Amino acid sequence: MKAIRIPRFGDHEVLSYEDVKLPEPGAGEVRIKQAAIGVNFIDIYHRKGLYPNDLPFTPGSEGSGTVDAVGEGVTDLKVGDRVAYAMALGAYAEYFVIAASRLVPVPEGVSLEQAAAVMLQGTTAHYLATSTYQLQPGDTALVHAAAGGVGQLLTQIAKLCGARVIGTVSTEEKADLARSLGADEVILYTQENFEEVTKRLTAGKGVQVVYDSVGKDTFNQSLNCLRPRGYLVLYGQSSGPVPPLDPQILNAKGSLFLTRPSLGHYIATREELLQRAGDVFDWIAAGKLRVRIDRSFPLAQASSAHEYLEGRQSRGKILLIP
Repeated sequence: MKAIRIPRFGDHEVLSYEDVKLPEPGAGEVRIKQAAIGVNFIDIYHRKGLYPNDLPFTPGSEGSGTVDAVGEGVTDLKVGDRVAYAMALGAYAEYFVIAASRLVPVPEGVSLEQAAAVMLQGTTAHYLATSTYQLQPGDTALVHAAAGGVGQLLTQIAKLCGARVIGTVSTEEKADLARSLGADEVILYTQENFEEVTKRLTAGKGVQVVYDSVGKDTFNQSLNCLRPRGYLVLYGQSSGPVPPLDPQILNAKGSLFLTRPSLGHYIATREELLQRAGDVFDWIAAGKLRVRIDRSFPLAQASSAHEYLEGRQSRGKILLIP
């Protein structure tokens, strides 16, 4: 079968399209014939070595497809079942073996492409809005990169929770997209100081929560956007890692909360995985959650997909199609 391999850490050009041995499922495992594979910033972090793995390796953390073979002891899945997964390294391949316990059934009304597009970003948006900081009606949330993959879904889920959403974006096109998904106010950070505008929009009070996937470039101003006892939820670092922080700053700015969550800790049990993915799939099937797939690349063009994502060109999810 074909797979993408990373022989050394580096830029997008290190991604190599190679022949590898077809994997066989062991006890409790399932082999999937993949239909679609999600491309995410965490794949770039892995490729660059920011989240190091033993070399060489196959990147990718999310996908969907149909069950192709089952290992010993697997009784709740059969060949032909539609399934999806996240947080399982090695997804950039035509076939993928994974523990059956980490698979989620894809219901009718949700395509395999939609499933691959939301397993990581959709469940991330779900835990951010419902668990890390549980949004309540009347809350105001500042969502950075509101037109990005997680940002689009997080904006919509925040509105389902009854919150007011202030989104930051870089262009007028992205501003229109964020508004179409429910953002109440949109700040073009390339033209305005998002801290000043956020304070003006909240009459100087600040927001209950900032969802920040950008990191270094936004972190300090994000803290300044919070009201006393507000939450800064730092869930990414697309602009680079945040420098060390003296915790006394959190006190000085109003007894603030800072958390650096990760999806793996919020889908640690099968029950929680099924609950989060199930909610996301139900919202999609009911038409309450729009999934925007921006571009699909052949698996062989994974390098181009990474270049596209890193270039800030995407307006939604990027998929690889084996």
